[in-house]
Amino acid sequence: MSLLLTLAFLFFIGSVSGWVIELIYRNILCNPNPEKGWINPGFCTGPYLPLYGTGLCALYLLASLQALFPTLNHLIIFVLMAISSTLIEYIAGIWCLKKTKVRLWDYSDEWGNIDGVICPKFSFYWSLIGALYYFCVHSRILAALYWLSNNLAFSFVIGMFFGIFLLDYIHSAQLVSRLKAFAHENNVVLRYEEIKIQILHHHELTKQKYHFFLPFDSDRPLSEHLKELVASLDARTHRKEM
Repeated sequence: MSLLLTLAFLFFIGSVSGWVIELIYRNILCNPNPEKGWINPGFCTGPYLPLYGTGLCALYLLASLQALFPTLNHLIIFVLMAISSTLIEYIAGIWCLKKTKVRLWDYSDEWGNIDGVICPKFSFYWSLIGALYYFCVHSRILAALYWLSNNLAFSFVIGMFFGIFLLDYIHSAQLVSRLKAFAHENNVVLRYEEIKIQILHHHELTKQKYHFFLPFDSDRPLSEHLKELVASLDARTHRKEM
């Protein structure tokens, strides 16, 4: 099976699995009030996070080095996995922050963070995930790839995924361009999750149905939500300074 199809399959698996991990982490483990409503994590609308898909492809390629270099120390592979995952996270986060003034995630309160985009704690988590992948997942990934090579009709499903993902990405990029315009006009940095929470609270107050997979869908213009969010953040900052 070609490397391109292999990476496409891994990107599909990683993106969907990563979305599930983030959904649980952000809405249960890190959310003090999960009963207030679940927030769809990530940049896109659908149930996938391309950052995790890219990360899984990187883990697969690094774990495959063992077959090429049998004497390569496991510790070196784990370090490379942690570095590559952190680098992918940093490139994605800093690109979005510098280009659009939008934070997809925020580690500003974490010790040793760089630009609020990466930090030692989460780099450590990436190293643990890399070790877990190497010892528990990689062999199963190889088995899944063997199954895929014998069931190439499943590549149609992967093709459908990438078609939907492309349309979703274009839609999300258009949304971010609107956020970028507002952020530059008002000289602020917007946090993606806070905007979603702001819209969720509006739906709760007005007794409207909230669409989990359409977190930015509202009866009010997006600009009004953004102005209200910025005003509330300014008021919160003012209270802290007093």
